[in-house]
Amino acid sequence: MSLKARIAALIEAQGPMSVAHFMTIALLDPKDGYYATRDPFGAGGDFVTAPEVSQMFGEMLGLWVLQAWADQGCPKNPRLVELGPGRGTLMVDMLRAASVEPDFIADLDVVLVEASPVLQALQAEKLRGCGADVSWQAQFDNSLSDRPLFLVANEFFDALPVRQYVRTPRGWNERMVTTLDGELNFTLAPVPVPLPAIPASREAAPEGGVYEHSPAALALAEDIAGIIAARGGAALIIDYGYDAITGFAETLQAVGGHRFVDALDTPGEDDLSAHVDFVALAQAGRRGGACVSGPVTQGAFLATIGLVERAEQLMKSHPESAKDILSATERLIGAPQMGTLFKALAFTPPSVTDVAGFAA
Repeated sequence: MSLKARIAALIEAQGPMSVAHFMTIALLDPKDGYYATRDPFGAGGDFVTAPEVSQMFGEMLGLWVLQAWADQGCPKNPRLVELGPGRGTLMVDMLRAASVEPDFIADLDVVLVEASPVLQALQAEKLRGCGADVSWQAQFDNSLSDRPLFLVANEFFDALPVRQYVRTPRGWNERMVTTLDGELNFTLAPVPVPLPAIPASREAAPEGGVYEHSPAALALAEDIAGIIAARGGAALIIDYGYDAITGFAETLQAVGGHRFVDALDTPGEDDLSAHVDFVALAQAGRRGGACVSGPVTQGAFLATIGLVERAEQLMKSHPESAKDILSATERLIGAPQMGTLFKALAFTPPSVTDVAGFAA
């Protein structure tokens, strides 16, 4: 039985499910979920992430982590955590760059938070011989709260499930997934509900306006911030999303084979994601007790911490690859590409307010 058929059977038995519940099953079902069954990255997958564009991305992030560690007095026994580490490319590049400081690497505990056995195997192969102790966990939890936490999450929060609410004449009704003639369809819950933590400016939403809310993302951000506030460290979150209160259009999307597809057509076969609400993530970080820097655009962040200079260095060393390096640089920081769509947000202890890459 296909995952779509199993979802339909579950709805028939239990009633319509939330969009968040649907996303969780479609992405993480142990047997047929999207991330549990494939390598979705690169030209042969469904999308290309920044670490796959160029080694420079990971190198810059590795040096950023190293700077954050140095700014806090080089604390002993640091832990470096990556959420959703893909093929392991980002961590390999980060560790290579951070190895300029042997004391950091020698004392380092690396943890990759990855639920997919397929991707865990790819990461283990990529990180073999990386020079650091590496372990895996299926999810971020309190076991990671006992030492300074340096955490990177690149294109992770966009895949966390969102609940969707639609403005109707009766109020805000949650969007649900149901079945109609054997196919999956969207519908609205019949009874309006009070919205969680909706900004006052959104109370005047037009009829049909959509509000997206990710309890999982906000709870995780608050937990990370709490550990950093208590133990030290720093978190860097990079993703596509919005850095101000916006309108009321939905952002849930499905991508398969590098093109947009219908989110309900083939669950488990396509990537599902939604734009990250960086305003809400920043608020969660402050609730956790951290100093929050940003959000700023990925282009501004990378340019400030030296990506252009690194590109020039690489082009001098490898003139035969100059065109490719220049193209990768433009893709990472250029306004029409990742440079403005992607945002960066940082959490640090309350005593650390001058953070590399973020304007004071």
